[in-house]
Amino acid sequence: MPVATLADFTDADACPRLVVKVGSALLVGEDGAPRRAWLKTLVAELAAAHGRGQQVIVVSSGAIALGARKLALGKGGRGSLADAQAAASVGQIALAGLWAELFAAHGIIAAQLLLTLDDLEERRRYLNATATLGRLLAAGAVPVVNENDSVATHEIRFGDNDRLAARVAQAAAASGLLLLSDVDGLYDRNPQRPGAQLLRLVRGVTSQVHAMADNGSGSGVGSGGMTSKLQAAEIAERAGIAMAIVGGKAEAPLAAALAEGTGTLFLPRRRDPARKAWLGGRLRLKGALVVDDGAARALTRGSSLLAAGIAEVEGAFSRGDAVAVKDRTGHLLAHGLAEYDAEECVRLQGTQSVEHGAILGYAPRSAVIHRDQLVVL
Repeated sequence: MPVATLADFTDADACPRLVVKVGSALLVGEDGAPRRAWLKTLVAELAAAHGRGQQVIVVSSGAIALGARKLALGKGGRGSLADAQAAASVGQIALAGLWAELFAAHGIIAAQLLLTLDDLEERRRYLNATATLGRLLAAGAVPVVNENDSVATHEIRFGDNDRLAARVAQAAAASGLLLLSDVDGLYDRNPQRPGAQLLRLVRGVTSQVHAMADNGSGSGVGSGGMTSKLQAAEIAERAGIAMAIVGGKAEAPLAAALAEGTGTLFLPRRRDPARKAWLGGRLRLKGALVVDDGAARALTRGSSLLAAGIAEVEGAFSRGDAVAVKDRTGHLLAHGLAEYDAEECVRLQGTQSVEHGAILGYAPRSAVIHRDQLVVL
């Protein structure tokens, strides 16, 4: 039986594989030192989950903050890209050692896995990460994952560990994703406004739900605000993974959240096959194809994207690259792998299939994006 309530995240039958994301604001104090007493209570909870048969993955922030303290860097190590990379290089050692020490106290081996955006966006590297996570879990270890900020640049960064956690949950085929946050969950408006209501359950992230975050329902601090958490929920729901946002400030935060009944649970509306879930969850696309109304309707019926329905080509992409498919208003309809490069798409747009051989000078492919390489969002 899949996860249906917050309590199910602690049930080994409903949630046999759990990903828990811990943000910097929870793990590191204002002085830049780790909040060891709090972290010990969390690790005790995760060790208990491990003991009752759940496989646990931790996605942990905090490397830059810890490294900045050791190197005496201003602005928390985020004054420049070079500072952040240097701080991460030092902080990653401290962070991994901290998790390893605390899990070892419970007889559990912790493993470090550092990832960049490309590691989960490029298919072969994604499958390698999947295999590594699976082997570590089978061996009884707890993988501790973080973005590899020591080498990541602005162009190849997740930018927040909420979306990284969702991609890790997807790669690991997790049952549940738990985001420990400095807010209690998603409110229908800024929680400081009169009458703000905490949403206990969300069945699918819609434009209306996104509007709640746009109006400041999250903390609005750092890169991991409420908008990034909703993007994580979208990635999770496409893979059939339940996700929850719960407040993590209290000691033993999982037990505290369950006891108080706080938090927001996001239930998935669909479960795409593994390849399509990977494609739908991509965060970096090389370009876009704008389609007419007829093509937009055909996509929702499961059709491939044909050149006749393309109204505009955006960006520079090559065959096999992931691209967005949008309608004329700019609304995102789908992600897909292009069968032609951008220049060829420009030449083919709006034309019929029988014309393609003469236009290209070689035997054409069956579609610009085949339905097997396309996921409607």
